[in-house]
Amino acid sequence: MAPVAPARHHTFAAMIRAWPLMLRISAGVLGIAVLAGVAFLMMRAVPVQKFVEYRMSEPQDAPIAIAAGADGSIWFTIDHADAIGRLRDGRLERLPTTNRNVEPLGLAVAADGSAWYTDLAGRAIARVSSAGEIARFALDTPIARPGRLTLAPDGAAWFAEPTGYGVTRLKDGVFTRHQIDSARGGPYGVAATADGGIWATLQNGNQLLNLAADGTSRTIDLPRRGAVPTDVAVGSDGSVWFLQFRANRIGRFKDGQFWDVEAARENAGLSGIAVAPNDDVWFGMMRSASLGRLRDGRITAFALPRDNARPFSVAVDRNGNVWYADISGYVGMLPARYAGAR
Repeated sequence: MAPVAPARHHTFAAMIRAWPLMLRISAGVLGIAVLAGVAFLMMRAVPVQKFVEYRMSEPQDAPIAIAAGADGSIWFTIDHADAIGRLRDGRLERLPTTNRNVEPLGLAVAADGSAWYTDLAGRAIARVSSAGEIARFALDTPIARPGRLTLAPDGAAWFAEPTGYGVTRLKDGVFTRHQIDSARGGPYGVAATADGGIWATLQNGNQLLNLAADGTSRTIDLPRRGAVPTDVAVGSDGSVWFLQFRANRIGRFKDGQFWDVEAARENAGLSGIAVAPNDDVWFGMMRSASLGRLRDGRITAFALPRDNARPFSVAVDRNGNVWYADISGYVGMLPARYAGAR
């Protein structure tokens, strides 16, 4: 698909392009701890691949979060719009939400084809059915600013509450909060494991949070100081993959051990992470208008068709196609045959 003229951007999208709004942190000298056993970084860029891109119909639309459904549908949230997006059979749809979206960071698709998303303007967690029917579950906190959202195997929706210093479960209309006993909390990313456990990132605390299926919790300090962990995903082998925004690195925690690798020589503006069925780890590189792939300790960058592209979130569908929400006004896809290339 030939590149087209970029869409206009509203304030939030423009701010994210410069520096992600929710990741602003105070300036200062950040010490870097050296991790033992870190693999030597091997990095390469590949020629522009045959991306498929869908431009938003409204010039102010900025896709934020993206998720792939089991039925092949691709859902995405749209900042500054009163709709949620869905892509089916090559066609974009806008399903009305009645509320205007503001920083809709959390999104996940359930087994029944419905989508759950964070509704900051409505101070709620919302569910939209495959038919477009909206149900909202109002939060009872005076200040609501949800982060990412995930669905557990039992169908419960879990989401990060940076302003509430906790991770919250929504099941059968009931909220259950798990607060962090630290003023350094501020969770942002959240991911569910196959056994019902939850992993979250604590940006200010520079920690990972684990909530086991039995309700016990623990926080784990990152060995690299000032890394600022953000998005998180869990692989099929139980590896916990996470972005280190300030450190510009991809991290892994498995069997009590940390490992990480630098994403690029220059700060790539890491945002969004997903693990593919073949265990490749994909992430957005907003500042270099690229998608990144980590395989066998090696980073490969896939340059997007437009220099002003800003891939904020990524998802991998059941067939291995890699999807991205581009806040410059596009939803795009790297086909599996290119995504899997050596």
